[in-house]
Amino acid sequence: MAESPTILVIGPRWVGDMVMAQCLFSALKERHPNAAIDVLAPAWAAPLVKRMPELRQQIDFPLKPGALEFSIRRRFGRLLRGRYDMAYVLPGSWKSALIPFFARIPRRFGNLREMRYGLLTDIVPLPDSVKRRTAQAYFGLAQGGHFQPPHLTVDAGNQKELLIRFDLHPGKFVAMMPGAEFGPAKRWPSESYAGLAREMMAKGFKVALFGSKNDRDVTAEISALAPGVVDLAGKTRLEDAIDLIAAARLAVSNDSGLMHVAAAVGTPVVAVYGSTSPENTPPLAEQRELIWLHLSCSPCHQKVCPLGHLNCLKTLDVAKVAAAADRLLELPTVA
Repeated sequence: MAESPTILVIGPRWVGDMVMAQCLFSALKERHPNAAIDVLAPAWAAPLVKRMPELRQQIDFPLKPGALEFSIRRRFGRLLRGRYDMAYVLPGSWKSALIPFFARIPRRFGNLREMRYGLLTDIVPLPDSVKRRTAQAYFGLAQGGHFQPPHLTVDAGNQKELLIRFDLHPGKFVAMMPGAEFGPAKRWPSESYAGLAREMMAKGFKVALFGSKNDRDVTAEISALAPGVVDLAGKTRLEDAIDLIAAARLAVSNDSGLMHVAAAVGTPVVAVYGSTSPENTPPLAEQRELIWLHLSCSPCHQKVCPLGHLNCLKTLDVAKVAAAADRLLELPTVA
């Protein structure tokens, strides 16, 4: 093995998974300190990659999610020939292993998943105990090193400009992330977020809502029910959200990508779970509160409640989440 190997990682397609993938990147850097690590990922991942010092660059993934397009993968893989010594395939699909195979990368690591014999040279066992524990599963591909939680860097200059623009002050506002790209079975109701926002504002905190343009309907509902919140959904870039959330006193979130961002910048997190389980994808933060009702029907891991009632989230009282927030707000602020 070269002393300075070049490594290609086939990255995941969700924000939270990309954040958790840093557990693998840091382990690879520990094992190969002089390695150059590139990640093949969608264009949206570029801001995250820039905040991960372990990575050299992001290579835009040429295909839409779910598309096989065998010939395109073959042509793209051929363009990468001779550039990498090792590849790590994070997604579990058969097609995800095609590009490193066509690139003729000598060693190609990944879990077996969709019977990827031949496509991978090194099949890494995936114990049942970590199959849904994404961060641990990614870390396991390194087959060594120490597990380190994700840690995204913060652009202090950009952060300062954003705080001025949106009239926010470090440590004086609560960040709320009420959306979930995965589906409604992960979203605590808008009226519940609004109730919590009103409580936080009554305590003297501003409340800022974060999300993509796809979350605007949800944040608009909360804004109508909790006048005075700062609705930033669709108004910030991903790198802006990283910097602003890092300045918040507290983050309250569904099980979403921005929840993992909050943890990775060191902001205390109250994480609300519905169709998924905090045992599998918790925010890897030192200061956190995990809220889950442990109903017999959850976790179902479905995008939409298969029973039609969404009791795992609708019956979760604002008071329970507010109490968790209060516990974190009483912790001493880390300088």
